Amino acid sequence: MASTDKKDYYGALGVKKAATADEIRKAFRKLARKYHPDVNPGDKKAEEKFKEISEANDVLSAEKKRKIYDQVGFYSDNIDPATAEAYARGGGGGYGAPGGGAGGGVPFDFGGFDFSGFQGGSRAQRAESEGFGGSFKDIFSGMFGREGGRQPRGPQPGTDLEYQVEIDFWTAIRGGVTRLEIQRQEQCPTCKGRAVVGGSMECPECHGSGQVTQMGGRMKFNIQCPRCGGSGKVQNACSTCDGAGVVVKREPLEFRIKAGTRDGQRIRLAGKGNAGTEGAAAGDLYLIIKVGGHKLFHRSGDDIHMSIPVTVMEAALGAKIDVPTIDGVGGQAGVAQLKIPPGTQTGQKLRMREKGVVSATR
Repeated sequence: MASTDKKDYYGALGVKKAATADEIRKAFRKLARKYHPDVNPGDKKAEEKFKEISEANDVLSAEKKRKIYDQVGFYSDNIDPATAEAYARGGGGGYGAPGGGAGGGVPFDFGGFDFSGFQGGSRAQRAESEGFGGSFKDIFSGMFGREGGRQPRGPQPGTDLEYQVEIDFWTAIRGGVTRLEIQRQEQCPTCKGRAVVGGSMECPECHGSGQVTQMGGRMKFNIQCPRCGGSGKVQNACSTCDGAGVVVKREPLEFRIKAGTRDGQRIRLAGKGNAGTEGAAAGDLYLIIKVGGHKLFHRSGDDIHMSIPVTVMEAALGAKIDVPTIDGVGGQAGVAQLKIPPGTQTGQKLRMREKGVVSATR
């Protein structure tokens, strides 16, 4: 991420600037479920929205990235924390502001400063040189917005995935095995998640020096090379994963549903989310269970409700009748005897102990 466009990441996720990490994570997951490409196939607007919230989550969910974004108003991999703090202390004003410039910890080399334009020349030229004019703005824009080649990112943990799974009434009651096909990121088989292949070579941008010269008007700065990160060496991005370290694959998944699983229950499968890079841990897969209904039985928590027709004589004098229960086998209901007390009224509730659902939390 090397964009210096002023983007409202908090607004994109619909959270306040003081939002906690947990609030940011929940907001992203809620929006991701709504705009995910799998949920909106062929919808370009949803795809762009998903990219927008993913970018916002990438910055705001990482403590260091969020700190830089809060300090300077945007995030770039080319800004280190010391630069961001110095820039913030100077009120965003750069050179000459309190805490900014050469005395504020900003890692610029002023050894290449060209003062030749400060003497002579036209009045307009001197005004631009002495007052810096728009030159400083151009310099900072160039330094922070410049796009280079791939820089070492370090291990990146995989992100979580969330899918909704529909199961029938009897599978939720009695348990069973369910199958699902998911789309997830797996570690690239070519580069093993490193994003680069082959040995190191001299950086073509700085020719191995680790620094490049940035010009702005009549001023000249030597800054860290954005392409190699100051190392003077670069590696080729992996062609299989385009330097991402991961590839997207569809994968069949088989998992067990516990007896008594409820509608809306969230099941976590550790390590079944997107793969991490450079050996980092994979994310988790969360399955949201959607349970189908039944024409006879109505479930409320772990209780089962049903309506039983009885004759006038049975209700008035009392009787013992056979009623269906969930105790059967497979997709078949069981049978149990219910005692109808004399004088039973229409709509009266009768209870049969231990004929409900076995709790999945036991």
